[in-house]
Amino acid sequence: MDQFLVSLMNGVIYGLLLFMVSAGLTLIFGMMGVLNFAHASFYMLGAYFAYTLQDLIGFWAAVAVSPVMVGLVGVAVERFFLRRVHQYGHAHELLLTFGLSFIVAESIKLFFGNFPVDYRIPAALDVPAFSIGGAQYPVYRLLMGGIAIAMFVVIYLLLTRTRVGIVVRSAIYKPRMAEALGHNVPLVFMGVFGVGAALAGLAGAVAGAFYTTNPNMALELGVMVFVVVVVGGLGSLGGAMLASLLIGVVTSLAVSVDRSLADLFALVGAGDWARDVGGLLTLKISSLSATIPFALMLLILLVRPGGLMGEKV
Repeated sequence: MDQFLVSLMNGVIYGLLLFMVSAGLTLIFGMMGVLNFAHASFYMLGAYFAYTLQDLIGFWAAVAVSPVMVGLVGVAVERFFLRRVHQYGHAHELLLTFGLSFIVAESIKLFFGNFPVDYRIPAALDVPAFSIGGAQYPVYRLLMGGIAIAMFVVIYLLLTRTRVGIVVRSAIYKPRMAEALGHNVPLVFMGVFGVGAALAGLAGAVAGAFYTTNPNMALELGVMVFVVVVVGGLGSLGGAMLASLLIGVVTSLAVSVDRSLADLFALVGAGDWARDVGGLLTLKISSLSATIPFALMLLILLVRPGGLMGEKV
């Protein structure tokens, strides 16, 4: 039971981290219809900006400033690159952002080297919050989860309870009417893209100190972020949260299961037959944990192509 509780909590925190990164992508696609393949690169930039600023202004100040810097990078990308190709459709946007992701990755390697950097949490935060069965649970993990939940609440209230949210939604669904009312729609789009990039930068600044900050971190998490967005529903903030928690918990629990399908068949007396068949039947669930999110995405696409909370088409 202790192992189950620790795995469950790790899965929830990992899921909340996925939401922190995918929230920006969900916001950008839901508001602008742009599939940003370089979104995970903003996550990586947030970690490296915070690492660079940490010694200059302190850890928490670096965590606060780096998302602003990433947001400014996102604004520049939308203003000078994406805006020029938006009229040509998704294919041009995907190709542009795909190339941009490689440019960011190679730039990081050029300035910081092709190896992890020593970006760590302060010693004051490197303490256990509580113990479960002799295992100490880090307080910083709980802090990351709290930041993710606060992010979800702020975004939701901003979009549904403020005038800014009304303007943003009107610029999406009725752009000509919004322009007629005096709103600068291109400026709104640029702001949305910048905020989405800043959210990914905040996730990188917070999580990079706990996990490893390296030039491959965008590649490692980028594919999973797209899985979250597809499973939750393109453009659905609530769907992104639900899918993130689902994928995080299922993946974490699967890692701790040292059993195979052959063991399940053994309960009904067919264990020898399953072992003779071999293949997938004898593989440990833990060794398949990395593929479970993709299997879930395939199942969702077959059963409900719009995602768990996406709009039905």
